Parts: sequence; structure tokens; C-alpha cells
Amino acid sequence: MPPSLLAVFAHPDDEALLAGGILARYAAEGARTAVVTVTWAPGSPRAGELADSLAALGVPGPPRLLGYADHRVPASAPGRPRWCDAPVDEAVGRLVAHIREVRPGIVLTHDAYGQLTGHPDHRHTHRMTLLAVTAAGLGQLYPEAGEPWRPGALYLATHPHSAVTELGELLDGVGKSVLSVPDPHVTDTVDVRPWRERKWAAIQAHRTEVARDRSLPAILARLPEETRDRLLGTEYYTRVGLTDGAHLV
Repeated sequence: MPPSLLAVFAHPDDEALLAGGILARYAAEGARTAVVTVTWAPGSPRAGELADSLAALGVPGPPRLLGYADHRVPASAPGRPRWCDAPVDEAVGRLVAHIREVRPGIVLTHDAYGQLTGHPDHRHTHRMTLLAVTAAGLGQLYPEAGEPWRPGALYLATHPHSAVTELGELLDGVGKSVLSVPDPHVTDTVDVRPWRERKWAAIQAHRTEVARDRSLPAILARLPEETRDRLLGTEYYTRVGLTDGAHLV
């Protein structure tokens, strides 16, 4: 059985687009699997879509939403600060609480670029997760958040230069940039074709995004099935920092 896995992502749909295959694989193989989504309020339409996406992937339980506002959509969490504006100590402490509750062998999050398009919420999630992974293992930090827990490994969802040509053209066609990493930065290239149907069902669960012309779910929905399957069939990760033996694959 693979180690337990906690994924931390910025928005509803990131879990499906960036790590849907590995999440579905871990859940199917019986690993304890959880997702923290830092933006959008519980009870919002996208929270319901996130619940449907997690169900499609086999990830148990209700969504773990921190409820901060999307950087570009203040109405995503009325009365709450934008994720990028939240006090660092507060944001890290809330992530530490989830790490200590789930006690994952592996934590997974965005890469430093913000995964392809460089969304500010993606980059900030990367930074806050790195801080939280370190803090979670130190008992004198955030003692109210539970017993200390040190994950065995941290992985960043990413894309190498060599793998973004086709996807890059699609995003460029709607005015979006593509930020990829040098190929040697990728430590794990994962074939997720056995779980691509679950991954695609999870992406489709984000109906709000599928209905938007320029969103990645909408772009994927317009593609021929063969092309879409090819794009969704491989996921890329970079292992960083921790070295106690836990491995994604």
C-alpha cells in the first residue's frame, strides 16, 4: 500500500487537473488520501463541485476548505481576506492543523512557478505549504494544532519544458502564459492512464469552469477524446526537501 497522501491546492479544480491521476490511484489502492483547498467558501457552488470531484477520484470525506477568497474573485468568500492577504502565521497554522490531523507520508502541492499559468494563489500556496510542512514537525510551533507530525516527503506538481508544447499552444491561444521547468527538475513522471477516466470525471465535476471559455477544463472539453486522453495521461512531480524514504511512486 502506498503512503498516506495530503494534497494542498489553491482552487477547486486544481486537485483534478494537476494531481487527479495520483489521487485516484492512491485512493484506489487504499491509502489514506485527503485534499486541502485554500480558497472558496464552504457552501459556495464551487465547494459543491469540489465535493463531486473528490467523490469521482475516490477521496473520502467532505471538502477541506480553508475559505479564503480567490485572488481574482473576491465574491468567492464574502467577508474573508484574499488568500494572498491572509496573515502568514494564521495561514501556516491552519495548514499545520490539517497535516497533523491527516499525518501524511507525502504532502503534494504547487510548484514555485504556480503550475503553468503562475496564478498568484498557486504561488502563495506553494510558499505556505513549504512553511507548514516544516512547522508541522516542530512541537513548540502551533501546539494547539495537534501532536507534531513530520511528513516523509514533499512533492510539487509541475510540467517539464518537453511536455508542454501541445498544451502550451492551447493556453497561448486564449492568452495565457505557460511556466514550465527544465526537464531535469522533474523527479517523478507518473503514468496515470489507468485512472484517466476518474480524472476526467473529476475535471468535469467543476461545471463552473467547464462553462468558461478560457479555463483549462473548458479547453480540455473542446478537444478530441484522443488528444485529451494523451494530455491527461501523464503527471509530473518534483521531490524536494525531505529524505526519510517515502516515495510517490
